[in-house]
Order: sequence, then structure tokens, then C-alpha cells
Amino acid sequence: MSYVDGFVCAVPTEKREEYREHAAKAAQLFKKYGAERVVETWGNDVPDGKLTSFPMAVQCKDDETVVFSWISWPSKEVRDQGWANFMKDPSCEEQLNPMPFDGKRLIYGGFETLLDE
Repeated sequence: MSYVDGFVCAVPTEKREEYREHAAKAAQLFKKYGAERVVETWGNDVPDGKLTSFPMAVQCKDDETVVFSWISWPSKEVRDQGWANFMKDPSCEEQLNPMPFDGKRLIYGGFETLLDE
């Protein structure tokens, strides 16, 4: 089964295109190191919650939009090696910094695929 890294962050709404360009560069690097697919989605129906929600989780401000993203890898082993190579690649620092969002409010994690229909 495949392995997935998932991410949720708040991006300044006015930086949508800058974020898309940033994500496209990152996607090429991830694919270089074994990712099968990189998906970036821009929230347009992400309600505030009373107890929990995506906006609450990333402390989304009025002038920001929630972004939900994932990277599919063939296995956790490929993912672990891919991330190690990604972080060592000088292109990572040169092309991806500074990030067009507050990385301190980024939520991320790795997930074993349970069902893929």
C-alpha cells in the first residue's frame, strides 16, 4: 500500500498565485525523490467550527485561506528516503525559502493507506 503525507496550512489569500508557484517547485523536487503524486487544494468551502475545524486548527485569519495538501509515495521507506534527500538538496533552500505562509501554523503528518478505492 502507498504512504501519504498530509498538510494543512493558512495562506494569505492575496498570495494564492505565489503559493501555487511555490508548491509547483516543491512538487518537482518531491517527485524527483520518489513521490508519485502531489496535490494542493485551495479552500473555498471550509466552515469555521464550534469545537474543531480546519480554520481553527491552523489559526486562519480573515485574510487567509486554508490549503489542504497531500503527497503520495509508493511506501513509507521511499517517503523517508525521499524526505531525507529533499532536505539535503540545495534547491530546497534556494527555491522554497522564504515560504509564502506561516510555517509555524502548518499541520502535517504521515499516514499509512487504509483504503484507496
